[in-house]
Amino acid sequence: MKTWRHLTVWLHVLTSVGWMVQAMTLCVLLSVGFATADADVRHAATSMALQLDGRLLGPMADASAFTGIMLAAATPWGFFRHWWVTVKFGITVVQLFAGIFLLSPVLERSAEAGPSARQIAATALMASAIAFQGWLSVAKPWGRIRDRRPSSVAPRWIFTMTVLGGLADLALAFTIGHPMPLLSIILLVVGLSRRPRWLRTSGPRVSPAT
Repeated sequence: MKTWRHLTVWLHVLTSVGWMVQAMTLCVLLSVGFATADADVRHAATSMALQLDGRLLGPMADASAFTGIMLAAATPWGFFRHWWVTVKFGITVVQLFAGIFLLSPVLERSAEAGPSARQIAATALMASAIAFQGWLSVAKPWGRIRDRRPSSVAPRWIFTMTVLGGLADLALAFTIGHPMPLLSIILLVVGLSRRPRWLRTSGPRVSPAT
């Protein structure tokens, strides 16, 4: 049980750091494209930014969110029992919405028109928000939202499928050049739908430590 749970935590940390690093790299590329007067350099920088967003940043963001949500659902941390988890969850939802519906479409247009200062600020803010989430995971501030008895950990197959599903979607995205988290979405639906069942089980009760 602990091996697959630890692997899930490892994959979440790995993809979260990857997401932050790619956001920082995207910010640098857009800054280069914004600052230069050379049209060829501007086109190269924004074209690389577009490739980076599709092949690395987007897939890392999806995998980070997927593993984070599954860890909250499958462990005693929950979603709304501790302030730091709830804040992380809220930031993740906002970031995914902004990335999918706001930043990515603008990035596609900037490949021809060139990046804007607003885009650079947005990517810098994204990287900063992920760094703040990392601090939340380490510091775990602000205590509990509500005090409830410890709950059961999900069965091992949930963690196994989280790791394998997350890696499979990453491999698919790297291959086709853009995020396609179909397996992650299916596993999220399955995991969240089964959550009430394992919370009612008489399995091992544990403290919410990763």
